[in-house]
Amino acid sequence: MHPLVSRPRQLVLYIVLWVPLTAMLVYLLRAAGLNPDEAGILLCVLAPIYAVMCLVAWYPCRATPLKTSGVSRIIVTHLVAAVLIAGAWMLLAMGYVSLLSLTQSFQSLGRHANLYKLIFGSGALIYALWVPSYYVILTLDASAQAEQRLSETRVLARDAELRALKAQINPHFIFNSLHSISALTSIDPARARDMCISLADFLRTTLGMGEKTLIALNEELDLIHRYLAVEKVRFGARLCMEEQVNEDALTCIIPPLLLQPLVENAIVHGVAHLPEGGYIKLHANADSERLVIAVENNFDPDYRPKRRSGIGLANVRERIETRYGKSGSFAATTDGDKFRVAISLPAERSAA
Repeated sequence: MHPLVSRPRQLVLYIVLWVPLTAMLVYLLRAAGLNPDEAGILLCVLAPIYAVMCLVAWYPCRATPLKTSGVSRIIVTHLVAAVLIAGAWMLLAMGYVSLLSLTQSFQSLGRHANLYKLIFGSGALIYALWVPSYYVILTLDASAQAEQRLSETRVLARDAELRALKAQINPHFIFNSLHSISALTSIDPARARDMCISLADFLRTTLGMGEKTLIALNEELDLIHRYLAVEKVRFGARLCMEEQVNEDALTCIIPPLLLQPLVENAIVHGVAHLPEGGYIKLHANADSERLVIAVENNFDPDYRPKRRSGIGLANVRERIETRYGKSGSFAATTDGDKFRVAISLPAERSAA
C-alpha cells in the first residue's frame, strides 16, 4: 500500500504542501499571459489531478533504492517516469482546455503560446521535487524496519538465553539431591526413601508448571517449601527457615525457580557445614513499583569448599540481568558469618 494513503498524517501534510505548489503554477500561468480567471479555472481541476498522479512517483523510487541501484539507473528511471507522468498530465490539460474552449468566455484559452509546454515542464519539475521526499520516506521506513527486526532478534535471543539458564536449574538441584540421598542410603535407608518421595513431589510440581516464564511469588514459595521438605529429611532440626512476606509481594510475578537456588545455596554452603545447624531468612516486600527480596543465612567462615561451581548464584544473577536489564538488581554480600542476597525487581502483577 502507498505510504501516504495508509498514514493519515503524512497524507494531510502532502495535501498542505500542494498549496505552495499550486501557487507556483498560478504564477507560471499568469506569467504566460493567462488572466486570473483562466488560471483559476485551469488549476482548480488540473492541480488536484496532478496531486493524485504524483503519488505514482513512490513506485519508481521504491523500484530503484538509493543503496542498491546505480546512479545511471536511478536517473533514467526517473526521467522516463517524469516524461510519462508530465506527458499524461499535459494530454489531460489539452482535453480540458478543448472542453473549456467550447464556451465563449474561454475560446482564447487554447491559443496562448507555449501553454502546453509550460504545463509539461512544470509537471516534470514538480515530479522531480517529490522524488527526494519519497526517498526520505523509504529511508525512514527501512530504518524503522531494521530497528524492529533488531528488537525482535534481541527478544528471541533473550528468551533463548532465559530458557538455557532455566534448563540448568533442575539438573543442578537433582545432582545435589541425589548426592544427599546417596549419603543417606547407607546410614538411614528410611530417611533416604522419604527424601526420594519428597524429591518426586517437588519435581512433579516443577514439571506441572510447564513452560511458564513467570509465576506468582506465592507459587515460588510453595516450590521452596517442597524443596525444604526434601532437605529436612536430611538435616532435621538443624535446618531452620524463617519467612516474612507481605501480602502485596505474594501477588507479584517473577521467573520460576528464581529463589529456590538461593535457598539451596544457603543449605549447601551454610547449614550443611554447621554441626549445630543454621538458619535461612527470607524477606519479601512490595509496593506499587518495586519488589524487594532478601535471602540470608549463616555459615562457617573457616570452611573452605573443595570446589566452587557457583552455578546457583550465577544463574540467578544472569536470569535477572537477561529478563530485567537495568531495572533489576542482584547483590550478594558477606558480613562475618552471615551471607545475604538482595534482589530488587519491578513489581509486576499478572493481568489475570
